[in-house]
Amino acid sequence: MLFRVDPGSAVPLGDQIAASVRGAIADGSVDAGERLPAARALAASLGVNVHTVLRGYQRLKEEGLIELRRGRGAVVTGAASPARARLGEAAEQLITQARQLGLSDEEIVTVVRLGLTGR
Repeated sequence: MLFRVDPGSAVPLGDQIAASVRGAIADGSVDAGERLPAARALAASLGVNVHTVLRGYQRLKEEGLIELRRGRGAVVTGAASPARARLGEAAEQLITQARQLGLSDEEIVTVVRLGLTGR
């Protein structure tokens, strides 16, 4: 699995790391049960702080795409499907576009709620 980050991007590095994993799940190059690189090793290879990697991994855990196991690392969950990963990518794009328009987090949530209710 190939991780790429762009330090010059407006997207936080942890989010870029999460997006790399999401993309690999979405295109089928990473399957359920596969281990992700150890946070320390990945941080060293990317030249970033280990906490940056852990933030990206935590976001993926919150999305249900990976499990974090103390001493065993990060593992792609059985719930991680390409369709779910693509949905996560679409959500990230929505958030990025909304922030570029100057919307606050609360305003983004309102837009999503309105979409859910069909208003």
